[in-house]
Amino acid sequence: MTNDKCRICVCSLGLALGITWGLGMLITGLFGTYTGYGLGFVNAMGSVYIGFDATLVGSFLGLVWGFADAFIAGVIIGWLYNLFSHCGCKKAQSSAE
Repeated sequence: MTNDKCRICVCSLGLALGITWGLGMLITGLFGTYTGYGLGFVNAMGSVYIGFDATLVGSFLGLVWGFADAFIAGVIIGWLYNLFSHCGCKKAQSSAE
């Protein structure tokens, strides 16, 4: 029997991180396109995310890459959290009884 209060929804964590990082990539790319601000960061991330550049299309590619990257990372982090916190939940549950 597991205590669901100690578990985190891995899909929700993945979505939250993916949306946040993806929008960050989009906004940074658009800032770079229209103002020139953040071009160093855009160039650095462009070496990681194929097609990410300070252009309109590149900004949307950054959105897609950023979402995918952070979603996968969030799922892995959530899974590891549930794996490691499960031991603590058993102790908390048995001491509460």
